[in-house]
Amino acid sequence: MLIFVLGSCLQAGGQRHRRLRPLVDSTVVVKAYTDSLRQSLRRIDSLAAVGRRHGDRPADGRYYRLFAPRAVYPSPAGTAVGAATGATVADSVAAAVDAALLSVYLRRPDLVRATETGLRQSGTIRNDMVDEPMRQELDLVERTEPVPDVSVYAPAQVLVKRPNFWTFGGDGNLQLLQNYVSDNWYKGGESNYSMVGDLTLTANYNNKSRVKFENKLEMKLGFQTSQDDTLHKFKTNNDMLRYTGKLGLQAKNNWYYTIQLLAYTQFTQGLKSNDKKVYSDFMSPFNLNVGLGMDYSVATKNNRLKGSINLSALAFNFLYVGRKNLAGSYGVVGDHHTKEDFGSQVTVDLTWQITDQIKWKSRFYGYTTYNRVQMEWENTITLNIVKYISTNIFLYPRFDDGGNYDEDLGYWQFKEYCSLGFSYDF
Repeated sequence: MLIFVLGSCLQAGGQRHRRLRPLVDSTVVVKAYTDSLRQSLRRIDSLAAVGRRHGDRPADGRYYRLFAPRAVYPSPAGTAVGAATGATVADSVAAAVDAALLSVYLRRPDLVRATETGLRQSGTIRNDMVDEPMRQELDLVERTEPVPDVSVYAPAQVLVKRPNFWTFGGDGNLQLLQNYVSDNWYKGGESNYSMVGDLTLTANYNNKSRVKFENKLEMKLGFQTSQDDTLHKFKTNNDMLRYTGKLGLQAKNNWYYTIQLLAYTQFTQGLKSNDKKVYSDFMSPFNLNVGLGMDYSVATKNNRLKGSINLSALAFNFLYVGRKNLAGSYGVVGDHHTKEDFGSQVTVDLTWQITDQIKWKSRFYGYTTYNRVQMEWENTITLNIVKYISTNIFLYPRFDDGGNYDEDLGYWQFKEYCSLGFSYDF
């Protein structure tokens, strides 16, 4: 390799020096540059091969001056005039490099544009030889045992789970109310305590195809005390037991052909202050309504408003009154406990989550035989104060022209209360 380098330098020096003309074609410049890179790579590989043949050592750093930018070193001139040190003379590799550089100094001084001092200012020059090969330390992962081959024909157990189309849920509330009025209050009035508890349970089936079966059980019971009532220590202020079931077959999109069953009564006796008469009781009355029609499922994109609207063009209503003395108050004629009629009905049941703290549950029910009309509109507005504490506002207007006529309100009836207590959704 040294003979090749020295020969190349002597041949280059013997050529006639002439001025190079600039190249215009960029492809020629790129090709010349890539050729010089390949030539440098071959030189480096040749030096590495020489090092391996002489003791399997890596490339010698003393060849650096041949490939670094051309610079004036003092050792080539010192070797030529015999002023070099003994170590330098004994080093045949360094002497050969000095001879090559001296040839360049004499024959092509125009290629030498730097000095050793300038190179040292830009970075140190390595004169040593790399004795130890550089190795990279690798962190090996823990060796694991080979996985045995498993036959593709080996028996395998396949577990198939049937989808569960049932969903269950509900909510409960326990509300308390206390009102104190002193005996000498200038407007009169009386102190009272009241409590209202309600529980709603739902079990719905939807196979995501065409069949839908919804079930809802609503229970509500409330008591109150009054100092002026000398006959009753407790009497109910809210009493309801109601079941609503719907079986639907999808017609198109959110519309379903539906059979709706509605049954409701109360838990205990209905009383008034200082009055011994019982105005209502369990199964007195009991209403059973079966309607055939269409049902529309309501659901917004954000799922804050959801519910259903049921329209039954044909509905059958069955009324049963267990207490014989109360039968006339509910339109039962003669010595009977029951009354049946046909008509049409509409039921709207919606839940609107206005904000994260405010929820409005609304239920509208209307039934008509085209001779009489019965309408109910229940509204419950819940304001969540903290996680399990809430305030309820309940508004309940009702119209029934089959009942007794009042001089002030006519056939209209109203119920309203506001309470504070515990609430829980599941």
